[in-house]
Amino acid sequence: MQRRGRYHRRTLETQVAVEVNLDGEGRYQVRTGIGMLDHLLEQLARHALFDLVVEASGDLEREAHHLVEDVGLALGHALDEALGERRGIVRFGHALVPMDDALALVAVDLGGRPWAHVKVAFRREMLGSLPTELIGHVLEAMARGGRLNLHVRLLSGENDHHRAEAVFKALALALRQATRHEPRLGGEVPTTKGSL
Repeated sequence: MQRRGRYHRRTLETQVAVEVNLDGEGRYQVRTGIGMLDHLLEQLARHALFDLVVEASGDLEREAHHLVEDVGLALGHALDEALGERRGIVRFGHALVPMDDALALVAVDLGGRPWAHVKVAFRREMLGSLPTELIGHVLEAMARGGRLNLHVRLLSGENDHHRAEAVFKALALALRQATRHEPRLGGEVPTTKGSL
């Protein structure tokens, strides 16, 4: 049985619908109205091997902040639903990913406690129509919505596009590892507490 999650978020400012299949093939259909955000989410789906659908619209004429945050929250909630009780998963994952000149480190714990410590800095204010300050913000929102512990470090790089892409590819690989089934757990929750 495939692990799927759906989440719809509708506010006076945005409308976001997300569907995720953790046992997919890396297929994606992403439309947010922000080209660079689409690109980063496509990288996430492809390298995590999650099937991902994101349809989002909002008040981009004012600023991208609300839409980007709500996409992160909705993606997190969909991941949370897909994980269910989180039985039999590896739970932890990490990845160190180079992207040409850039190097990113991401570690995740799917233990049900939301926390994000994201250290990313960019030289440019914008990547296309995506404000670079919102890259960390979308990750923090996803951690909140997904009830996951997320640590992100951008270790090096000159090109901001490469730096952002390295972060999302590292996130993808860390999530692919952490969501994987571990047969030796026998369907138990991966904790000594008995529940997450």
